[in-house]
Amino acid sequence: MTLDAAIDAFLGSLERERGLSPHTIRGYRQDLRSLAEALDRRGVTAVAEIDVEALRDWLWERQQGGAAPSSLARNTSAVKAFGRWLSETVPGAQNPAARLRIPKAPKRLPRVLTEQQATASLDELAARAASGDPVARRDLAIIELLYATGIRAQELCSAGPGDLDLRARTIRVLGKGAKERIVPFGKPAADALDAYLRLARPALAARAEAPGNALFLGARGGDLGTRAVYAITERLLDRVPGSGPSGPHTLRHTAATHLLDGGADLRVVQEVLGHASLASTQVYTQVSSERLAAVYRQAHPRA
Repeated sequence: MTLDAAIDAFLGSLERERGLSPHTIRGYRQDLRSLAEALDRRGVTAVAEIDVEALRDWLWERQQGGAAPSSLARNTSAVKAFGRWLSETVPGAQNPAARLRIPKAPKRLPRVLTEQQATASLDELAARAASGDPVARRDLAIIELLYATGIRAQELCSAGPGDLDLRARTIRVLGKGAKERIVPFGKPAADALDAYLRLARPALAARAEAPGNALFLGARGGDLGTRAVYAITERLLDRVPGSGPSGPHTLRHTAATHLLDGGADLRVVQEVLGHASLASTQVYTQVSSERLAAVYRQAHPRA
């Protein structure tokens, strides 16, 4: 079996059997295509010709090329998943990645906005939305919802109008592994969403011959994509003081941290975020502790 054919079959199985998101599958595809290109330069094109040394050489090349430890860890995870699939699916195939170890990526605390920064950003968007511009009304609703719920960009983009319950102030989203959950939000988000649905969404839909079916529409009336959501959040957060990413995940981190700061139970935050493991949620307890320590050092005269 050729390596290219095996990769295609593996990616197909991820989509059919495991229900992984398109974003996750794109990551696997990118990593495994990089591996295939590196092996092809060595004349390795068949699955049976792959061994652990070839995999280590590829990872070493990636490291020498400047790949970050977090990227190398992701590369290794992708190859190990592919190797397991080979040994379980392809007759006679061995797992060439069985002895690979996933390098530990350095732990970095996620970027989190302060409550004042979040409020100021939302006030800025609200001032723009007051002009009546449908795109500005939409952007306010998006940011309010992301901050209120901590949902992922993909979850937001895949939601339809029927997934929103303004009376109960909840939204139904489909998370990783095709797991559905109901996430609550507050009155500010509900008000922004109500204005968007009544005034902005119809105006955006009128711009397209065949309007999109998603809850949020693009400027031309089609379904809004995750790339557009990243652009919206980056335009807003790039102006906020502080280092780190400016994508929608920053609002997810911020929502989780502010929930914990406000006294929410860790299990509740896990449910809100849709984390399969509590360990994924526990990083926010460290963020809260770091923020507390920073405030203490700044405020206490004997710190």
